[in-house]
Amino acid sequence: MYKPAYLNLLLNGELESRVKTLKEMLKNCVLCPHECGVNRLEGERGYCKTLDNCVVSGGEPHFGEEEELVGNYGSGTIFFSHCNLSCVFCQNYEISFCGEGRIISSRELSKMMLSLQRYGCHNINLVSPSHIVPQIVEAIFMAAKEGLNIPIVYNTNGYDLTGTLKLLDGIVDIYMPDIKFADDEKALKYLGVKNYYTITKKAVKEMYRQVNNLKTDDRNIAYKGLMIRHLVLPQNLADTEKIMKFIGDEISTDTYVNIMDQYYPAYTSHKYEELSRTISKEEYKIAVNSAKSAGLKRYKTSY
Repeated sequence: MYKPAYLNLLLNGELESRVKTLKEMLKNCVLCPHECGVNRLEGERGYCKTLDNCVVSGGEPHFGEEEELVGNYGSGTIFFSHCNLSCVFCQNYEISFCGEGRIISSRELSKMMLSLQRYGCHNINLVSPSHIVPQIVEAIFMAAKEGLNIPIVYNTNGYDLTGTLKLLDGIVDIYMPDIKFADDEKALKYLGVKNYYTITKKAVKEMYRQVNNLKTDDRNIAYKGLMIRHLVLPQNLADTEKIMKFIGDEISTDTYVNIMDQYYPAYTSHKYEELSRTISKEEYKIAVNSAKSAGLKRYKTSY
């Protein structure tokens, strides 16, 4: 049976040391690529609007994730409010933009993790974690001392600093980043942030260095590795073929990639004619073929 690496860090004291290092970073917050430099412990809000406690919109066994995460009892999914992107097509804008949810302490978050484990969830799936890494690691530390022993999934939009990710080495078992765009200028227009693709490529490489290709047990349940998500957009706005080539050439042709077809106009996307419709079957087929052309062997499609 797989033993999450964070249990080793708990025993040798390194996990507690990481908590201290990360919490100190809240005094001059440079956790994500925005590097706001605000003192979140003193009530200063940066891009993510989050202070010293996280905001959670929900935590539950989730059955809508990839089958390798869901298994029989679900993925123990915790949805964090706020975000470090401003996607014009955000499908969860009430949570990401409006901050819908409740403020909880790291202790409460740890109890939520333990509750999901008791339910039988196969993992703890942290959705939009990039801006609250210190609180998450502290909660894992607390929960591990009380018996948490299932894999940690870092479910991110991909806009992560490699320096922060290095502090998660040996804590996160499964990284699941989005790669949304293969062009920094398009990303600036539609995601509202600078250098998205440049930063995300570095982040994904660091994630792969830590956990390598996805590994599953005899039940086909994931316990360690990299899972990439890519949402196909109308008119190939995301430059899907470039993303697939990057994965094949610079990560691994054995990378698990979920090529998603569920784009629909949401939030303010109606202001952009090119984003005001769903994708066609032909556009999705072209996206899948680009994965084949890139030599990828382990991609997931909707058919």
